[in-house]
Amino acid sequence: MDGSLSINGSKQAEHSSRQAGGGAESPASEISSSSAAAMETLASAMRRENRRFKAPSSSAASAAGVASGRVPLVMAFLSCLAWLYVAGRLWQDAQTRAILSGLLEKSSGNLPKVLSVEDKLRNLGCKEIGRKIVEAEMDLTRARSQGYLWGNRTAAVDSEKKQQLLAVIGVYTGFGSRLRRNVFRGSWMPRGDALKKLEEKGVVIRFVIGRSANRGDSLDRNIDDENRRTNDFLILESHEEAAEELPSKAKFFFSAAVEAWDAEFYVKVEDNINLDLAGLIEMLKGRRGSQGLYMGCMKSGVVISEEGQQWYEPDWWKFGDSKTYFRHASGSLFILSNNLAHYININSASLQSYAHDDISVGSWMMGVNATYVDDDRLCCSSSRQEKVCSNA
Repeated sequence: MDGSLSINGSKQAEHSSRQAGGGAESPASEISSSSAAAMETLASAMRRENRRFKAPSSSAASAAGVASGRVPLVMAFLSCLAWLYVAGRLWQDAQTRAILSGLLEKSSGNLPKVLSVEDKLRNLGCKEIGRKIVEAEMDLTRARSQGYLWGNRTAAVDSEKKQQLLAVIGVYTGFGSRLRRNVFRGSWMPRGDALKKLEEKGVVIRFVIGRSANRGDSLDRNIDDENRRTNDFLILESHEEAAEELPSKAKFFFSAAVEAWDAEFYVKVEDNINLDLAGLIEMLKGRRGSQGLYMGCMKSGVVISEEGQQWYEPDWWKFGDSKTYFRHASGSLFILSNNLAHYININSASLQSYAHDDISVGSWMMGVNATYVDDDRLCCSSSRQEKVCSNA
C-alpha cells in the first residue's frame, strides 16, 4: 500500500510539475503558433499571386497554339482549291480535244486520202485568181466590143438603140454664164424645136455643167429651172463645178456623153467660142467611119513652174528639164472619136489629171494609139477665113 501510494504520489508530483512547467511555457508556444499561421498565410497569398500572374501566360500560349493550328488548315484549304482548278482545266482541255478529234474524224472521212490538183489549187488561192482573170477577160471583151481597141474598126451599136449619131457637142459653161448661154441660143446654137430637129439629123448640143459645192443651193436650183425651160443641159451629177476642178471635168463629160448617146464623135467647146455649126458638121461627115481620131488645133508650150503665176503647173517636174508640154489640142475646141471617148469612160478612175484640161486629155491620148489630126480650121484664134470657130 505504502509503496503504491508513494508511486502515485510521485506521479502526481510529476504531473503537477508538468502542469507547472507547462504554465510557464505557454507564451512562447503562442508566439510560435502565430508565426506559423502568418507564414502559412504568406505562402497562400504568394501561391494565389503566382496563379494570377501565370493565368495570362497560359491563355496567350493557348491562343498561340490555336493560331498555329489554323495555318495548316488554311494552307490545306488553298491547296484543295488549286487542285480543283487544275483538275477542272485539265478536264475542259480533254473535252475540247475530244470534240476536235471527233470533228476531224468526221471531216477526214469526207475528204479523199490523196489531194487532187483541184484541191491544191483551191488551197493555194489559185481559184480566186482564175476567177479574176475570167472577169478581166470579160471586161476586155466588153471594151473591145465598144470600140476600145483598134482591131474593131466600128463601135458596137445596140440593136435596141437608134441609128448612131454623128456628133455630141458639149459646151462648157458655169453658174455665172447665163447671159452667154442666151447669146449662143440666139446665134449659132438652135433652140426649142430647131434643137430637136438637129438631133434628128444626128447632132446633139448640150451645155455641160456640174453641181454646186453646196448641193441643192440656189445655184443648182437656177440651173434646174433653166434646164426645165430649155432642155439643153448635160448636168454632171458627180462633178463639182469649180475652177480648180476643171481638169477633171473632161473625164465626167466624155463618160456621161458616151453613156447617154452613141455617136461617132464627141466635141468639147468652151463657152467663149462661136461655132460655124454647118462647117463643123461638114468636117465631121468627111471623117465618118474613122477610129482613134484626136482632132484639134495642136500646140505645145512652156510649163510654168513658178507658183502664183498664170497657168501654173503643180506637176511641172514631170515634164523634164526642158519644161515644155507635149503636143496637144487647144482646149478651146477638140474632137475625139467614139473609141477614144469610150477609153476615157472605161479608165477614168486611173487617168492622171493635170492643171489644165487640154493638157490632161493630151496626156491620155499619148498612152494609146491615137491619130493626131492638126487642122487649122479648128484654131479659133487664127486669122484663117475657113475656120469653123472664132473667139466670142
